[in-house]
This record gives sequence, structure tokens and C-alpha cells, in this order.
Amino acid sequence: MAKLERAVVVQEALDLLDEVGLDAVSTRALARRLGVEQPSLYWHFHGKHELLAAMAESALTEHGAQPLPASEAPWGEWFLDNFRSFRKALLGRRDGARLHAGTTPAGETRERLLAKLQFLVDAGIPEPTAVAGMLAASRFTVGSALEQQADQDPDPGLDATAGPVVPTHEEAFEAGLHLLLAGLERSSEEPTTRP
Repeated sequence: MAKLERAVVVQEALDLLDEVGLDAVSTRALARRLGVEQPSLYWHFHGKHELLAAMAESALTEHGAQPLPASEAPWGEWFLDNFRSFRKALLGRRDGARLHAGTTPAGETRERLLAKLQFLVDAGIPEPTAVAGMLAASRFTVGSALEQQADQDPDPGLDATAGPVVPTHEEAFEAGLHLLLAGLERSSEEPTTRP
């Protein structure tokens, strides 16, 4: 039997995720899908946690391939586009937000994140504010995708007289993202008083 390629294992694991959901993904089910014995998977992954981390990174490949912002790009516009792309990638896989939640960027993903932070700092945002803004927007985006994957959009025909009209997940995400951007813009204009 030929040795399994790591990329093939991850792709098959993502396909399994789409079919059965995160709770049913296991190394046993993946080995069965690949037609190998479960210990064969440990050649690439020491356990399920490493497999899930590789799946989470791979699921964001399209987002990670987005060009880094050019130094002269308007940072606010880039901020919105970056988190829209991140959300789209999370929603691109069944349970994608749950898969990603709790992961820590490493390798090239970490380097790209640091470059994005540097872009914001170079645009005049104090580093602590840039870090806080990126972290808040990232967690908000994961939470938004998680909510959408757990519950479909409300019926757009809701009777407004019965109470406030509930926005769709997309509308709520856009509103929240713009609020985060406004807060980041405002805090970047304030003089830094903290050491």
C-alpha cells in the first residue's frame, strides 16, 4: 500500500466533515474512509487534535490566499474585506466556525497575521489598539459564523408589529463589523494615555 499524502488525508477529513459534521469526525471514521488502518494516520498526526488543527488551517486556504494589503490601501476598507473573507471561509465548511474556534495561528498563517497587524500600525493605529481590534473582529466573526451554522436566517416575512424585526445573520454581521470598525477608527484618533 502506498504511503498516504498529508494533503490527501486533510482533504478527505474535510470532505468527511462536510458529510457528517464535526461531532462525527474521528480518526477511526477517517481511516475507514481512506481504506487504511487507524495507526496509519499517526504518520502525519499524533492525534485528533493535530488533525483538527490541520483541517482548520486548510479550510481557510482561500482566505489565506487573499493578497496582503498594500501600504497605501485604505485600512478601513481592507479591515471590512478581510473579515468578510474570513467569515466566508468559515461558512464554506460544515461546522467551519466550530472547527476553527480555539485554534492558534502558526507558521505562514501567523506570519500573515503579523503582516496585517503591521499594516494597521503603519496606517497610524497604535499597536495595542490594532491587536485589540483584530482580536475582537476575529472573535466576532467566528461567533457570527457559529450562530449562522447553528441556526438558519429568520423568516424575512416577520411581522414588524410583533416586535423588532430580526436581521438576517448577514445583516447582523455587517452591522457589527461596521460598529467594530467605527470603534477602531475612534480609538485610533484618541491620544494614547496608557503606557
